Amino acid sequence: MLVWRQLRTHESACCVRSPVRAAPEGTEVEDHDTGAGAPEVGVSRASPPPSGQASPPAGRHNGRPVQPWSGHGQAGDASQHQNGQKAKTRKRRKRRRGRKVFARDDARLAAAGVAAAAVSAPANRPPAEIVAALPSVAPGRPEPDARRPPLQELPVFAALDLGTNNCRLLVAVPTRHGQFRVIDAFSRIVRLGEGLTANGRLGQPAMDRAVEALKICGDKLRSRKIRKARLIATEACRTAANGAEFLDRVEREAGLKLEIIDRQTEARLAVSGCGSLVDRDTQGVVLFDIGGGSSEIALIDLTGHRSPRLANHIVSWTSLPVGVVSLAERFGGRAVTREIFAAMVEDVAVRLHAFDGRDRLSHVLASPKFHLLGTSGTVTTLAGVHLDLDRYDRRRVDGLWMDRDSVDRMVEKLVGWDFQQRVANPCIGADRADLVLAGCAILEAIRAVWPSERLRVADRGLREGILSELMADDGVWRNNGRGRA
Repeated sequence: MLVWRQLRTHESACCVRSPVRAAPEGTEVEDHDTGAGAPEVGVSRASPPPSGQASPPAGRHNGRPVQPWSGHGQAGDASQHQNGQKAKTRKRRKRRRGRKVFARDDARLAAAGVAAAAVSAPANRPPAEIVAALPSVAPGRPEPDARRPPLQELPVFAALDLGTNNCRLLVAVPTRHGQFRVIDAFSRIVRLGEGLTANGRLGQPAMDRAVEALKICGDKLRSRKIRKARLIATEACRTAANGAEFLDRVEREAGLKLEIIDRQTEARLAVSGCGSLVDRDTQGVVLFDIGGGSSEIALIDLTGHRSPRLANHIVSWTSLPVGVVSLAERFGGRAVTREIFAAMVEDVAVRLHAFDGRDRLSHVLASPKFHLLGTSGTVTTLAGVHLDLDRYDRRRVDGLWMDRDSVDRMVEKLVGWDFQQRVANPCIGADRADLVLAGCAILEAIRAVWPSERLRVADRGLREGILSELMADDGVWRNNGRGRA
């Protein structure tokens, strides 16, 4: 019992303090702003499909045509039977390992003068992969709440976001009220919007890259019993003349039915995903999400009674039809002189000037309890450069505070670097070297309209917002006796 108590205690103590304290990513991760390589504390890394179960070919699953999966589909009966058999095998192996562990534990307790009979076998043990991920814990920690269900019994939720630049998936289970634990994830830079600004259409190579990434996401989703999911597409599919045609292809080849969301929904989801990064005493926030094809900005007034949902406090919002991909394609992203950079800033500033609701937080702009909150690859890149990281580390970036002078220095540094210097930086790399200055230009235009002494960095966004809303609407936090959603 002591070993099990230690494991359960560690699992409880390390439970995520916010919806995405450190989300692990899948083996195909190539996009650093989603936490590539950062293991969640107390949680196993991304779970691959069960061993011995081959991934289905494109358009097929278990030898049968793939049915479109829109968020309410489940894994096939054969797949679930295989999973059940493998789960039983894991349990048998675990019990065998457990007897050896408890035998050693009995001897240690006997040596300490404790009766071995007092150590009884636990009724429930965590999955083997969770056990393997947990480090040893010092004895004497209090027993966590016994009402907490085992991880394998918790409902599973999923969120997929196909953006102009990235394809991202998160699969998670609810934990404490308002929190969840990521059990699988995937992220890949696909540049779906490449060439869209010039042609008005999605290019064939870009669509091919996106479909290949979505096939991997489909395999991951079909390998689990998902209670609810939401699969969204944003600006590239919204504006492309062949956006609907592309989504039909995704449904045929990847077996996923994606939903194109409007810009207001995109802004709301970005806010929902960052709620835990806004402190209780904050009076006002301008949250911005600099995307590949658009940039969402939400003004949040917290001077009155605070609702559990941060999105309820949005007093004004806008979505600029400009992002890092579209801006870099118009002005150039490789050889960016200071004059070109200034022209990019001005282009965004003109668009912000047309935003009628930009003054809705004027009463709190001078307050020390007002700040900016950025969620995008641009701000996470700036944070990584600011920290001088040898390798991007989401755990150090997500939630980081940067003051005005630090942001100024980082922008000035990046503008002064040539393309090869940007490529050489481990927090930028070849995938972002031609986009990061366009993102900095959008950031500078935002800072000019809403000057703030502080900027908080969020390595989280739409997927986390989707998961939070799905779980709250499903009532999982209300039903587990830990509070009301």
